[in-house]
Amino acid sequence: MSEISATLDILTRLIAFDTTSRNSNLELIAWVEDFLGQRGITSRRVSNADGSKANLYAVVGPDVPGGIVLSGHTDVVPVDDQPWSSDPWVLSERGGKLYGRGTADMKAFIALALAHVDGARAAALKRPIVLALSYDEEIGCLGAPAMIAELAKQTSRPSAVIVGEPTSMKVVSAHKGVRSFIVEVTGREGHSSLPDQGVSAVMEAVKLMALVAEMGEEARAATHAHFNPPGPTMTIGKVEGGTASNILARRCSFIWDCRCPETAQGDAIEQRFRAVAAKIDADIKVRAPEGGVSIVRRTNTPGLAIERDSEAEILARALTGDNETRAVAYAAEAGLFQRAGIPAIICGPGSIEQAHQPDEWIERSQIEEGALFMQRLIAHLSA
Repeated sequence: MSEISATLDILTRLIAFDTTSRNSNLELIAWVEDFLGQRGITSRRVSNADGSKANLYAVVGPDVPGGIVLSGHTDVVPVDDQPWSSDPWVLSERGGKLYGRGTADMKAFIALALAHVDGARAAALKRPIVLALSYDEEIGCLGAPAMIAELAKQTSRPSAVIVGEPTSMKVVSAHKGVRSFIVEVTGREGHSSLPDQGVSAVMEAVKLMALVAEMGEEARAATHAHFNPPGPTMTIGKVEGGTASNILARRCSFIWDCRCPETAQGDAIEQRFRAVAAKIDADIKVRAPEGGVSIVRRTNTPGLAIERDSEAEILARALTGDNETRAVAYAAEAGLFQRAGIPAIICGPGSIEQAHQPDEWIERSQIEEGALFMQRLIAHLSA
């Protein structure tokens, strides 16, 4: 069986697992463990606290320093209320495009890595390929840190990481950092005709949401040589609260995120938000001591900084022939690897423009280009 056929067969299996972030990924992980186990490759799980999800990593080739990590996340975003024209959990091909949830983001990369395991085993690698699969990337790279910590302390420490997020097989040198917050405002219920006798949590929350919008508008003036949008971006993704139009709301919550090219920018934005929230909290407590504002930082994923002389950059450019410097606005686990001292870049099949969409798809030609990349990597590690 050719690597292309093997990739499509594996991708079909991977797409069939509904690994939406709210679900467990253990069935997919068990399938990969069995796939590797049949080839004599031992895998290691790094589970979450309650054991409902797991990262997985495995060494293909000699257990020596200098390996190359192929990193991908197993979770996908929901298909809820999206107008799909085919079953999102069944891989289908139409007009040279492969459809299914996760085809672009990013099960195709995982399928390519697994489809080339047999070729890697037959090639007498001098340095290993390390497969690293994570959970909960889509909700803030929650799973990867524990696995990265284990990989970083290995005596046979890897020397570079390729994160297979969709980049159309182009080399991406940097990504923004992202931090997200759950904000809960508690007020005091009352009749809406008597606003001074209670505290509307919705009205107080609107002040904070307006601040997020204001900071986002201010950030539009920022410039950066590689990022688009160039500066920090802020969005409010979910709002809940209130009971009826004539009741002062007791509760209102919202979730917002901030994506920044530089950590210092994110720090300044967070500090400004917290300072205003503290003032509103104090004002609420004067009128309703049981009320106030609470902020929970849900995620804090560091950005990936450009390191043109790193082993990851040099390797990826040698394998692709791509010498352009690119940066992306989304976040990934590449920044976490870099922070742990392992150089990383992003390079994978498919386009981010098709990710998270109904009828998510990837060009079949991207699978073919990804297969060439894997073959060149194997040859490089065998030389």
